[in-house]
Order: sequence, then C-alpha cells, then structure tokens
Amino acid sequence: MTSIVRDQWYVAAYGREVGRELFSRTICGESILFWRTEAGRVTAMSDRCVHRRFPLSESPSHLAGDTVVCGYHGFTYGADGVCVAVPGQTRVPRTARLTSYPVVEQDSFVWVFIGDPAAAETTRIPRAPWLDQEGWTTVSGMEPLAARASLLVDNLMDLSHETYLHGGYIGTPEVAQTPITTEVDEEAGIVSVSRHMADAECPPFYSRSTGLQGRISRWQDIEFTPPCLYTLHSRIAPVASVPHEDGSDPDAFHVEVVYAITPETEHSTHDFWAVARDFALDDEDVSAFLAENNRTVVLQDVVALDKLEQVIATEPDGYQELSINIDTGGLAARRMIARLADAGAGAGAAAPAAAR
Repeated sequence: MTSIVRDQWYVAAYGREVGRELFSRTICGESILFWRTEAGRVTAMSDRCVHRRFPLSESPSHLAGDTVVCGYHGFTYGADGVCVAVPGQTRVPRTARLTSYPVVEQDSFVWVFIGDPAAAETTRIPRAPWLDQEGWTTVSGMEPLAARASLLVDNLMDLSHETYLHGGYIGTPEVAQTPITTEVDEEAGIVSVSRHMADAECPPFYSRSTGLQGRISRWQDIEFTPPCLYTLHSRIAPVASVPHEDGSDPDAFHVEVVYAITPETEHSTHDFWAVARDFALDDEDVSAFLAENNRTVVLQDVVALDKLEQVIATEPDGYQELSINIDTGGLAARRMIARLADAGAGAGAAAPAAAR
C-alpha cells in the first residue's frame, strides 16, 4: 500500500528555480516538467512525450514561444499540455496530450497538485507568508533525502534530537530536558507541539545571529499541516522577557523555520527548508551565517535519516517501536497522514477555494 498522500498540494520548487528553461522534478513518483510562459506564468505538465516517452526536459528539447518542442521527434505541446503539431502530418491525434497539473505560486514556493485535478480548487494550500513578506528576510534551500517523507516528519516533530544531533549549532541540553505540550486540531488539520524554555543556554545559531549572550528565554512552537508543511515559530529573548499584553514583543528576536516535505518517491524526499527572520534585515553577514548553519543542520538530519532508511529496509515486518512522551506530536502527525492517505484527501485538508 502506498504511503504517499494524493489529492494534495505539494511544494515542487522555489519560484526562483523555474524560468524560461525546461525544468523537471519528480513529485510523488510523477516526473513533471515546469517552465514559465512568456507572460511569466508557471506551467506544469508530464515530462514524457506521448510519442516515445522521451523526457521533454532533456536536450535538444526546447521552448519555442509558449510551446515545448520534443527533441526526439518534434512533437510540440502548448502550455496546457495539448499537442499542437506532429511530424509528417497535419492531423494531430486527439489523444496526443500530456497530463497537465494545477499549479500555484505562493509564499515563494511553486505548489503543484497531485491527484484528481477536480479536487484542486477545494483543497487548501498551507501558508508560509513570512518567506516573501515585508519586514522579514529569508534564506532557503533544498536538500535531497534518500529516505521516506515520514522519517523527516518524525524528525521535525520531535526537536529533542537537537541536543544530541545538532550540538554546537542549535542544540543545547535544555531542549531535551524540557517537556512538551501537544495539541491536535482535527478541523483545521494542524498538529501543534510547544516547548518553552524560560532559562536556557543560547546556541551559536542564535548568539551569532542576534548578538544575545548568556542565558535566554527560548520558545519553540511547531505547527504542522499534514502531509507537507511544517513551521517552527522560534522566539529568542533575554531571560524573563515576555510579550506585552497587546501582542508586541520588542525585546525578542523571531525566526520562522519552514520545511516543505515533498515525497519524490516512496523512499526519497525533497527537503525544502527556509529560515525567515524579523531582525538584521539587511545584514548580509547574518544571512550568510544562517544559510550556512541551517544547511549544515539539515545535512546532519539527511545523514541520520538516510542511514535510518537503510536500517528500516533490513528490519523484519512487524517490528514494534518504543515511543515516549516526546513522540506525542509525531504520533499525532502519523495518524493524521494515515487518514489522509486512506481517504485520498481528508476533511482537514478541504477548504473553500477563497482560502487560497
């Protein structure tokens, strides 16, 4: 049985990755071709010519205006995936059309809908507005993961691993020592996990980017919208500093860490990551530091999860995991994803089209 949830929007790329060059990425086992029309609109279609299955992303395939010309035999497709010309004849076969995918550009991401296109308009796209919002500066990237998407979800929902896997970067002893609270909003389709540390060591990731030294108040508030978008609302402030009653928080530094978790196949994942901050907005040194350090942290996860995927492949069927209190958020996420997978698209993913 497949573990990939269909009838869902997934991040396929950053907007900056898609231009007037043919660009391909495999999403949920489907090879998809992306490119921008001359008007700048992103379009998505199958990356396989209907004639002999030649990948349209491969040279010498090319764009000619707002059409794609296959580099093998010259079959030519419009932006809607419909074939408009074939070699050696004037009649275009009625079935000569590529699968076309609904696509939306939002919050610096290119989202593609995998599943029944008729469900796209009523399926909610999760938001990450900080990534291209005034008053925030963002660094971002993507790392390939040779492991199933569920392992990355488990990893991100339980941040106690920061203490051990990411020591010297973002991990300190207090992360693993501090209990969590978990909430599940079935109607909204969100799993929340919070860890508030009133008096904690300031890890290098934050001391060097904010300038704070010594002990800090550190909040980690996770919001996960299954199956694919994770946000860590991170608050770093001097000890004893709390937000004002009006919601303002002038003594704190705020970081929004966003992960878009996109299955490539059943056993590989596109790990999109972004770090948005509301301080030092024009400081290129801070941006370079956060980009380098967060990528290092992501790669530490990649190494661990790639190894875990190899281990799981050798485990006997029916192996029973041991779970503890820190796993409550991850287990809730697993249950919600399983329901979505079983249903094709669960009630928690549905919302009026206007919500997009």
